[in-house]
Amino acid sequence: GRLIDLHNQNAVKFDSVEVLVLDEADRMLDMGFIHDIKRLIAKMPEKRQNLMFSATFSDDIRALAKGLINDPVEISVAAKNTTAKSVTQCVYAVDKARKTALLSHLIRSNDWQQVLVFSRTKHGANRLVKQLERDDIVGAAIHGNKSQGARVKALEGFKSGEVRVLVATDIVARGLDIVELPHVVNYDLPNVYEDYVHRIGRTGRAGASGHAISFVTVDDAVDLYGIERFIGELIPRAEEEGFEPANPVAERALDARPLPAKKPKKKQPFNKPKSDSSKPNSKKPNNGGNGTGPRRGGSKKPAAKTDDNPQNPWAKRQSVGGSGQRRRRPANSD
Repeated sequence: GRLIDLHNQNAVKFDSVEVLVLDEADRMLDMGFIHDIKRLIAKMPEKRQNLMFSATFSDDIRALAKGLINDPVEISVAAKNTTAKSVTQCVYAVDKARKTALLSHLIRSNDWQQVLVFSRTKHGANRLVKQLERDDIVGAAIHGNKSQGARVKALEGFKSGEVRVLVATDIVARGLDIVELPHVVNYDLPNVYEDYVHRIGRTGRAGASGHAISFVTVDDAVDLYGIERFIGELIPRAEEEGFEPANPVAERALDARPLPAKKPKKKQPFNKPKSDSSKPNSKKPNNGGNGTGPRRGGSKKPAAKTDDNPQNPWAKRQSVGGSGQRRRRPANSD
């Protein structure tokens, strides 16, 4: 949006652009920026190189990206949806009411000096900063409701060490590059599984090691299992004495997770065989005492001697169509 405003004010021109780079491309395309991107592209020379970078690309976003560029070539430097081996992951099962207390305890007891915390909502980020300040832990929040100046100030304070905890939402955390960030905490699990990879990717960069900690309540169990299945690995569980949850979150094998429900297959109609000599015919038709029992196999109806025999139980059943006419018995049926 700012780039479009600058162009409209004649502060910047795109006539000489040779290379267009979209970093965090999947989020830019997914979060409603697609129309702004198309407006920018329309103002640029048709002959140029387009580059898109992202840690994850969903199939929908990949298809959308291919619609913006010609003859794209995809280059992957890591397996799909994998996390960096330099990042140590763990999960703390905790009751929802004690999440903030656990965070303050971990920061103080482990002497963490620089922690990036992810909140699911803007109001949740603001609330968490206030709660940490009550525990004498200096924090700052960055999210979409903060001005650009406030975001820059919070980020600079975090990098300098003045701010100990930076609480962020997913959209503004994309693109954060903090050298040797040691700790990332998922205070809330992300709504989108791909965001988990992006979140913990803020640490363990450029060969450095990092730690990613996720707080999970019993209500978050389904999301946790989904994330584990998405990244293809189980996240180790950890416990902190004094913070054991009333409802623990069980660890389940990856292949034990329920797959998406499939549509039930249509049942094939059961066709009875024309003859079945393996089962005895338990019901014998009443032949009016004429002594002609069922034929061998017990599956065929006995023929009547005459169509007008009132004691013949099959006479009225052997009609065709709607004419009410009885089927004539073949001359050589016996």
